[in-house]
Amino acid sequence: MGSTWGNRLRISVYGESHGPAIGVLIDGLPAGIAIDEDRIIKEMKRRAPGSQAGSTSRKEPDLPTVLSGLFNGKTTGTPLAVEILNTNQHSSDYDGFTVTPRPGHADYAARLRYKMNNDPRGSGHFSGRLTAPVLFAGAIAKQVLRACCGAEVYGHIIQIGRVTGTSWDEVETPVIPKEGAFAYENTSVAARMEAEIEAARADQDSVGGVVEVMGNGFPGGIGSPMWDTVESAFAQLMFGVPAVKGVSFGSGFAVASRRGSQNNDHLAFQDGKLRMTTNHGGGFEGGISNGMPILAQVAFKPTPSIGKEQDTVNLETKENVKIEIQGRHDACIVPRALPVAEACLALAMLDAYLGKGGNHA
Repeated sequence: MGSTWGNRLRISVYGESHGPAIGVLIDGLPAGIAIDEDRIIKEMKRRAPGSQAGSTSRKEPDLPTVLSGLFNGKTTGTPLAVEILNTNQHSSDYDGFTVTPRPGHADYAARLRYKMNNDPRGSGHFSGRLTAPVLFAGAIAKQVLRACCGAEVYGHIIQIGRVTGTSWDEVETPVIPKEGAFAYENTSVAARMEAEIEAARADQDSVGGVVEVMGNGFPGGIGSPMWDTVESAFAQLMFGVPAVKGVSFGSGFAVASRRGSQNNDHLAFQDGKLRMTTNHGGGFEGGISNGMPILAQVAFKPTPSIGKEQDTVNLETKENVKIEIQGRHDACIVPRALPVAEACLALAMLDAYLGKGGNHA
Protein backbone atom coordinates (compact mmCIF):
# COMPACT_ATOMS: atom_id res chain seq x y z
CA MET A 1 0.00 0.00 0.00
CA GLY A 2 1.14 3.56 -0.67
CA SER A 3 1.27 4.56 2.99
CA THR A 4 4.97 5.48 3.10
CA TRP A 5 6.07 8.91 1.92
CA GLY A 6 9.25 10.96 1.64
CA ASN A 7 12.87 11.01 0.48
CA ARG A 8 15.27 12.16 3.21
CA LEU A 9 12.40 12.36 5.71
CA ARG A 10 10.16 9.29 5.56
CA ILE A 11 6.84 8.68 7.27
CA SER A 12 4.90 5.41 7.33
CA VAL A 13 1.27 5.53 8.53
CA TYR A 14 -0.42 2.40 9.86
CA GLY A 15 -3.74 1.25 11.28
CA GLU A 16 -7.46 1.36 10.54
CA SER A 17 -10.20 3.62 11.86
CA HIS A 18 -11.79 0.91 13.99
CA GLY A 19 -8.71 -1.20 14.72
CA PRO A 20 -6.92 -1.13 18.08
CA ALA A 21 -4.66 1.79 17.18
CA ILE A 22 -3.27 4.01 14.46
CA GLY A 23 0.20 5.50 14.27
CA VAL A 24 3.20 6.67 12.33
CA LEU A 25 6.90 5.87 12.03
CA ILE A 26 9.09 8.89 11.20
CA ASP A 27 12.58 8.18 9.88
CA GLY A 28 15.30 10.65 8.92
CA LEU A 29 14.88 13.26 11.66
CA PRO A 30 18.12 14.98 12.70
CA ALA A 31 19.34 14.20 16.21
CA GLY A 32 19.35 16.65 19.09
CA ILE A 33 16.25 18.72 18.26
CA ALA A 34 14.31 19.69 21.38
CA ILE A 35 10.65 18.70 21.08
CA ASP A 36 7.89 20.41 23.06
CA GLU A 37 5.37 17.62 23.63
CA ASP A 38 2.78 20.03 25.08
CA ARG A 39 2.81 21.93 21.79
CA ILE A 40 2.20 18.66 19.94
CA ILE A 41 -0.80 17.86 22.16
CA LYS A 42 -2.19 21.31 21.41
CA GLU A 43 -1.84 20.61 17.67
CA MET A 44 -3.56 17.23 18.04
CA LYS A 45 -6.51 18.83 19.85
CA ARG A 46 -7.11 21.11 16.87
CA ARG A 47 -7.91 18.03 14.75
CA ALA A 48 -9.53 15.83 17.42
CA PRO A 49 -13.18 14.84 16.82
CA GLY A 50 -15.84 16.71 18.72
CA SER A 51 -13.72 19.84 19.18
CA GLN A 52 -14.62 22.03 16.19
CA ALA A 53 -17.70 23.54 14.56
CA GLY A 54 -19.42 20.94 12.38
CA SER A 55 -17.44 18.09 13.89
CA THR A 56 -18.61 14.54 14.49
CA SER A 57 -19.84 13.71 17.99
CA ARG A 58 -17.26 10.90 18.16
CA LYS A 59 -15.09 11.73 21.18
CA GLU A 60 -11.49 10.51 21.26
CA PRO A 61 -8.59 12.19 23.06
CA ASP A 62 -6.06 11.41 20.29
CA LEU A 63 -3.25 11.25 22.83
CA PRO A 64 -0.04 10.04 21.15
CA THR A 65 2.26 7.59 22.90
CA VAL A 66 5.85 7.91 21.72
CA LEU A 67 7.46 4.47 21.55
CA SER A 68 10.93 5.44 20.32
CA GLY A 69 12.99 8.27 18.86
CA LEU A 70 12.83 10.76 21.76
CA PHE A 71 15.10 10.81 24.79
CA ASN A 72 15.29 13.52 27.43
CA GLY A 73 13.02 15.66 25.30
CA LYS A 74 15.20 15.57 22.18
CA THR A 75 15.20 13.59 18.96
CA THR A 76 17.66 10.72 18.97
CA GLY A 77 18.10 10.56 15.20
CA THR A 78 16.66 7.04 15.13
CA PRO A 79 13.12 6.27 13.90
CA LEU A 80 10.45 8.05 15.94
CA ALA A 81 7.43 5.79 16.44
CA VAL A 82 4.08 6.89 17.88
CA GLU A 83 0.84 5.08 18.65
CA ILE A 84 -2.65 6.61 19.00
CA LEU A 85 -5.30 4.35 20.50
CA ASN A 86 -8.79 4.09 18.98
CA THR A 87 -11.15 4.27 21.95
CA ASN A 88 -14.65 5.10 20.66
CA GLN A 89 -15.71 2.92 17.74
CA HIS A 90 -19.27 2.10 16.65
CA SER A 91 -18.41 -0.58 14.09
CA SER A 92 -22.01 -1.73 13.66
CA ASP A 93 -22.76 1.60 11.95
CA TYR A 94 -20.81 0.31 8.94
CA ASP A 95 -22.43 -3.11 8.48
CA GLY A 96 -23.35 -3.84 4.88
CA PHE A 97 -21.41 -1.13 3.08
CA THR A 98 -19.33 -3.70 1.19
CA VAL A 99 -22.60 -4.78 -0.42
CA THR A 100 -24.29 -1.35 -0.72
CA PRO A 101 -21.36 1.07 -1.23
CA ARG A 102 -21.75 4.59 0.13
CA PRO A 103 -21.68 7.37 -2.50
CA GLY A 104 -18.54 9.48 -2.26
CA HIS A 105 -16.66 6.90 -0.19
CA ALA A 106 -13.99 4.36 -1.14
CA ASP A 107 -16.24 1.34 -0.42
CA TYR A 108 -16.59 0.23 -4.05
CA ALA A 109 -13.05 1.16 -5.12
CA ALA A 110 -11.60 -0.68 -2.10
CA ARG A 111 -13.66 -3.75 -2.99
CA LEU A 112 -12.20 -3.70 -6.51
CA ARG A 113 -8.63 -3.13 -5.30
CA TYR A 114 -8.46 -5.51 -2.34
CA LYS A 115 -11.00 -8.18 -3.30
CA MET A 116 -12.99 -7.57 -0.07
CA ASN A 117 -9.97 -8.25 2.16
CA ASN A 118 -9.73 -4.69 3.49
CA ASP A 119 -11.20 -3.63 6.84
CA PRO A 120 -14.40 -1.68 5.96
CA ARG A 121 -15.25 -0.49 9.48
CA GLY A 122 -15.22 3.28 9.64
CA SER A 123 -13.65 3.20 6.15
CA GLY A 124 -10.62 1.36 7.55
CA HIS A 125 -7.32 2.64 6.18
CA PHE A 126 -9.21 5.02 3.88
CA SER A 127 -10.63 6.93 6.83
CA GLY A 128 -9.88 10.56 7.59
CA ARG A 129 -8.93 9.30 11.04
CA LEU A 130 -5.55 8.39 9.54
CA THR A 131 -4.82 12.12 9.36
CA ALA A 132 -4.19 12.07 13.13
CA PRO A 133 -0.76 10.40 12.82
CA VAL A 134 0.02 12.62 9.82
CA LEU A 135 -0.75 15.61 12.01
CA PHE A 136 1.59 14.29 14.70
CA ALA A 137 4.39 13.92 12.16
CA GLY A 138 3.72 17.43 10.90
CA ALA A 139 3.77 18.83 14.44
CA ILE A 140 7.25 17.34 14.84
CA ALA A 141 8.28 18.76 11.46
CA LYS A 142 7.12 22.25 12.49
CA GLN A 143 9.42 22.20 15.51
CA VAL A 144 12.37 20.82 13.55
CA LEU A 145 11.93 23.49 10.86
CA ARG A 146 11.83 26.19 13.52
CA ALA A 147 15.05 24.88 15.07
CA CYS A 148 16.92 24.28 11.80
CA CYS A 149 16.08 27.32 9.69
CA GLY A 150 13.62 29.48 11.63
CA ALA A 151 10.70 28.69 9.32
CA GLU A 152 7.12 28.87 10.60
CA VAL A 153 3.98 27.25 9.18
CA TYR A 154 0.41 28.40 9.79
CA GLY A 155 -2.96 28.47 8.05
CA HIS A 156 -6.49 29.82 7.99
CA ILE A 157 -9.89 29.06 6.48
CA ILE A 158 -10.79 31.15 3.43
CA GLN A 159 -14.04 29.45 2.38
CA ILE A 160 -16.85 27.37 3.89
CA GLY A 161 -19.52 26.44 1.37
CA ARG A 162 -20.76 29.68 -0.23
CA VAL A 163 -19.11 31.91 2.41
CA THR A 164 -15.70 33.29 1.46
CA GLY A 165 -13.12 35.12 3.54
CA THR A 166 -9.98 36.99 2.55
CA SER A 167 -6.77 35.36 1.37
CA TRP A 168 -3.49 36.45 2.91
CA ASP A 169 -1.26 38.92 1.13
CA GLU A 170 1.20 36.93 -1.00
CA VAL A 171 4.20 39.00 0.08
CA GLU A 172 3.67 40.26 3.62
CA THR A 173 3.80 38.06 6.71
CA PRO A 174 0.28 37.95 8.18
CA VAL A 175 -0.52 38.89 11.75
CA ILE A 176 -1.50 35.65 13.46
CA PRO A 177 -4.20 36.21 16.12
CA LYS A 178 -5.33 33.79 18.81
CA GLU A 179 -5.75 30.13 17.97
CA GLY A 180 -9.04 28.63 16.88
CA ALA A 181 -10.76 27.11 13.85
CA PHE A 182 -12.02 30.46 12.54
CA ALA A 183 -9.61 32.75 14.38
CA TYR A 184 -8.01 34.05 11.19
CA GLU A 185 -11.26 35.45 9.82
CA ASN A 186 -13.03 38.59 11.00
CA THR A 187 -15.92 38.11 13.41
CA SER A 188 -18.73 38.54 10.89
CA VAL A 189 -17.19 36.13 8.36
CA ALA A 190 -16.52 33.56 11.09
CA ALA A 191 -20.15 33.75 12.21
CA ARG A 192 -21.39 33.29 8.64
CA MET A 193 -19.09 30.30 8.14
CA GLU A 194 -20.36 28.63 11.29
CA ALA A 195 -23.95 29.36 10.25
CA GLU A 196 -23.27 27.76 6.85
CA ILE A 197 -22.11 24.59 8.59
CA GLU A 198 -25.06 24.50 10.98
CA ALA A 199 -27.54 25.02 8.13
CA ALA A 200 -26.08 21.98 6.35
CA ARG A 201 -26.22 19.93 9.54
CA ALA A 202 -29.87 20.88 10.13
CA ASP A 203 -30.65 19.76 6.58
CA GLN A 204 -28.86 16.42 7.17
CA ASP A 205 -26.24 17.51 4.66
CA SER A 206 -22.63 18.73 4.58
CA VAL A 207 -20.42 21.46 3.11
CA GLY A 208 -16.82 21.70 1.96
CA GLY A 209 -14.40 24.58 1.86
CA VAL A 210 -10.90 25.89 1.24
CA VAL A 211 -7.96 26.46 3.58
CA GLU A 212 -4.84 28.50 2.93
CA VAL A 213 -1.45 27.62 4.41
CA MET A 214 1.78 29.60 4.52
CA GLY A 215 5.40 28.72 5.20
CA ASN A 216 7.45 31.76 6.19
CA GLY A 217 11.20 32.09 6.70
CA PHE A 218 12.05 29.16 4.43
CA PRO A 219 15.36 29.71 2.60
CA GLY A 220 15.64 30.04 -1.16
CA GLY A 221 17.36 27.46 -3.31
CA ILE A 222 15.62 24.42 -1.82
CA GLY A 223 13.94 21.81 -4.05
CA SER A 224 14.52 20.44 -7.52
CA PRO A 225 12.84 20.78 -10.92
CA MET A 226 10.57 18.16 -12.46
CA TRP A 227 9.19 15.67 -9.91
CA ASP A 228 11.13 16.51 -6.77
CA THR A 229 9.70 19.95 -6.05
CA VAL A 230 8.32 21.09 -2.70
CA GLU A 231 5.05 21.79 -4.52
CA SER A 232 4.74 18.23 -5.79
CA ALA A 233 5.63 16.82 -2.35
CA PHE A 234 2.97 18.95 -0.66
CA ALA A 235 0.38 18.03 -3.28
CA GLN A 236 1.17 14.33 -2.87
CA LEU A 237 0.73 14.56 0.89
CA MET A 238 -2.50 16.53 0.59
CA PHE A 239 -4.04 14.13 -1.92
CA GLY A 240 -3.43 11.39 0.62
CA VAL A 241 -6.22 13.04 2.64
CA PRO A 242 -9.47 11.48 1.38
CA ALA A 243 -11.47 14.73 1.20
CA VAL A 244 -8.94 16.79 -0.81
CA LYS A 245 -9.91 17.58 -4.42
CA GLY A 246 -7.71 20.54 -5.30
CA VAL A 247 -4.33 22.13 -4.48
CA SER A 248 -2.98 25.43 -5.83
CA PHE A 249 -0.07 27.76 -5.08
CA GLY A 250 0.26 31.52 -4.90
CA SER A 251 -2.41 33.09 -7.09
CA GLY A 252 -3.61 29.62 -8.08
CA PHE A 253 -6.06 29.39 -10.97
CA ALA A 254 -6.29 33.18 -11.17
CA VAL A 255 -3.04 33.12 -13.18
CA ALA A 256 -4.92 31.61 -16.13
CA SER A 257 -6.77 34.88 -16.79
CA ARG A 258 -3.68 37.13 -16.64
CA ARG A 259 -1.06 38.19 -19.11
CA GLY A 260 2.59 37.48 -18.42
CA SER A 261 3.24 41.13 -17.73
CA GLN A 262 0.65 40.96 -14.93
CA ASN A 263 1.70 37.62 -13.49
CA ASN A 264 5.51 37.66 -13.57
CA ASP A 265 7.11 38.14 -10.13
CA HIS A 266 9.64 40.96 -10.57
CA LEU A 267 12.95 41.06 -8.70
CA ALA A 268 13.99 44.17 -6.78
CA PHE A 269 16.37 45.21 -4.03
CA GLN A 270 14.55 46.30 -0.88
CA ASP A 271 16.62 47.60 2.03
CA GLY A 272 19.66 45.94 0.51
CA LYS A 273 17.95 42.54 0.18
CA LEU A 274 16.93 40.90 -3.08
CA ARG A 275 13.20 40.20 -3.01
CA MET A 276 10.27 39.86 -5.37
CA THR A 277 7.70 42.62 -5.50
CA THR A 278 4.89 40.08 -5.96
CA ASN A 279 4.52 36.39 -5.14
CA HIS A 280 2.06 35.00 -7.67
CA GLY A 281 4.18 31.82 -7.87
CA GLY A 282 3.62 31.04 -4.19
CA GLY A 283 7.32 31.01 -3.24
CA PHE A 284 8.65 28.87 -6.09
CA GLU A 285 10.29 29.28 -9.49
CA GLY A 286 11.20 26.21 -11.51
CA GLY A 287 10.23 23.98 -8.58
CA ILE A 288 12.81 25.63 -6.30
CA SER A 289 12.07 27.93 -3.37
CA ASN A 290 12.93 31.59 -4.02
CA GLY A 291 12.88 32.90 -0.44
CA MET A 292 9.39 34.38 -0.66
CA PRO A 293 6.61 33.04 1.59
CA ILE A 294 5.30 29.64 0.52
CA LEU A 295 1.57 30.06 -0.04
CA ALA A 296 -0.87 27.29 -0.98
CA GLN A 297 -4.61 26.65 -1.02
CA VAL A 298 -6.38 23.31 -0.52
CA ALA A 299 -9.99 22.53 -1.47
CA PHE A 300 -11.95 19.95 0.55
CA LYS A 301 -15.13 18.31 -0.69
CA PRO A 302 -18.27 18.07 1.46
CA THR A 303 -18.25 15.12 3.84
CA PRO A 304 -19.85 12.24 1.86
CA SER A 305 -21.55 10.71 4.93
CA ILE A 306 -24.83 12.58 5.20
CA GLY A 307 -28.25 11.82 6.69
CA LYS A 308 -30.17 12.32 3.45
CA GLU A 309 -31.33 9.30 1.47
CA GLN A 310 -28.98 8.56 -1.45
CA ASP A 311 -28.88 6.27 -4.47
CA THR A 312 -26.58 3.26 -4.64
CA VAL A 313 -26.69 -0.40 -5.69
CA ASN A 314 -26.83 -3.79 -4.04
CA LEU A 315 -23.83 -5.59 -5.50
CA GLU A 316 -25.18 -9.02 -4.57
CA THR A 317 -28.73 -8.69 -5.93
CA LYS A 318 -27.67 -6.31 -8.73
CA GLU A 319 -30.50 -3.92 -7.92
CA ASN A 320 -30.65 -0.16 -7.59
CA VAL A 321 -31.40 0.70 -3.96
CA LYS A 322 -31.63 3.63 -1.56
CA ILE A 323 -29.29 4.09 1.38
CA GLU A 324 -29.38 6.14 4.56
CA ILE A 325 -26.06 6.46 6.39
CA GLN A 326 -26.31 6.20 10.16
CA GLY A 327 -23.69 7.09 12.75
CA ARG A 328 -21.61 10.12 13.74
CA HIS A 329 -20.24 12.29 10.97
CA ASP A 330 -18.84 15.75 10.30
CA ALA A 331 -21.15 18.32 8.72
CA CYS A 332 -17.91 20.01 7.61
CA ILE A 333 -14.43 18.55 7.78
CA VAL A 334 -12.62 21.81 6.98
CA PRO A 335 -12.00 23.15 10.53
CA ARG A 336 -10.43 19.84 11.57
CA ALA A 337 -8.54 19.56 8.27
CA LEU A 338 -6.84 22.95 8.63
CA PRO A 339 -4.08 21.74 11.01
CA VAL A 340 -3.58 18.67 8.79
CA ALA A 341 -2.88 20.93 5.80
CA GLU A 342 -0.36 22.85 7.90
CA ALA A 343 1.25 19.54 8.91
CA CYS A 344 1.55 18.43 5.29
CA LEU A 345 3.24 21.69 4.28
CA ALA A 346 5.69 21.38 7.18
CA LEU A 347 6.54 17.80 6.17
CA ALA A 348 7.08 18.76 2.53
CA MET A 349 9.30 21.70 3.51
CA LEU A 350 11.35 19.66 5.98
CA ASP A 351 11.90 16.78 3.55
CA ALA A 352 13.17 19.22 0.92
CA TYR A 353 15.33 21.08 3.45
CA LEU A 354 17.00 17.94 4.78
CA GLY A 355 17.50 16.44 1.33
CA LYS A 356 18.76 19.47 -0.59
CA GLY A 357 21.71 20.77 1.33
CA GLY A 358 20.02 22.27 4.38
CA ASN A 359 22.42 22.84 7.27
CA HIS A 360 20.59 20.92 9.95
CA ALA A 361 21.48 19.82 13.45
